[in-house]
Amino acid sequence: MAERLKIPGLAGELAAEFAGTLILILFGVGVVAQVVAGGIGNHDSIAWAWGLGVTLGVYVAGRISGAHLNPAVTVALAVFKGFSWRKVLPYSLAQLAGAFVAALIVRWNYSEVLAKLDPGHTIKTQGVFSTLPGNGAAPVHTGGALRDQIIGTAILLFLILAVTDLRNSAPAANLAPFIVGLIVVAIGMAWGTDAGYAINPARDLGPRLASFFTGYGTAFRDQYGGLYFWVPIVGPLIGGVLGAGLYEVLVGRFLPSEEAPEPGRVPTEAELEKA
Repeated sequence: MAERLKIPGLAGELAAEFAGTLILILFGVGVVAQVVAGGIGNHDSIAWAWGLGVTLGVYVAGRISGAHLNPAVTVALAVFKGFSWRKVLPYSLAQLAGAFVAALIVRWNYSEVLAKLDPGHTIKTQGVFSTLPGNGAAPVHTGGALRDQIIGTAILLFLILAVTDLRNSAPAANLAPFIVGLIVVAIGMAWGTDAGYAINPARDLGPRLASFFTGYGTAFRDQYGGLYFWVPIVGPLIGGVLGAGLYEVLVGRFLPSEEAPEPGRVPTEAELEKA
């Protein structure tokens, strides 16, 4: 059997982040296109497909890069969990590239139904690719959307740290990606009104750029005409650090540094070596 190609460490991690985010956006933006332009499905199918996209993306990239798939996750891990700061920008760019390419694929595949529903490629279908305050309809403006993105991403990072912290009650049998996907489903079902729960700068900016380069001239603006693209970038970055910080203050600092064996159980050889 031919020897498997060995890719240098960071290059392999970036490839994994690109691939994992690509999978996430193929399902996430794809389902919104299907609901909005194809008339198939509803908000629940959107929430579930986004969650499943996260689950599958994490399974794709988890072993190699940790499957951040989100610059807000990457920054929060650098602030609180010792993730290398020199990798933050490369990871974020790989995530952005994966989201951009995936959105181009969705844009190409749904081009006929998008053109029929919205020949001018206007704000009517812009929300297929990127978020809008109040999803383009509810009476929410920039301030409310920014608040929403901070809160939603704080919830996301608080819970991601909770379910991936091996000192805590972490899911067994490699179920953590599934649980993280359920977290996204829950956020979508509970926190989707004010800003479309982007909670991920790459998820929003990548498809926003893809839509801009393929005919959506108003891609960087909201339904009121104001520049909006920065809200799903700044809000999640602030919220991610806030949520991770709250986890450390309220939970993380009270957990044992290493999990002790149960009383009465004979330690394994590996545990004895650590002692």
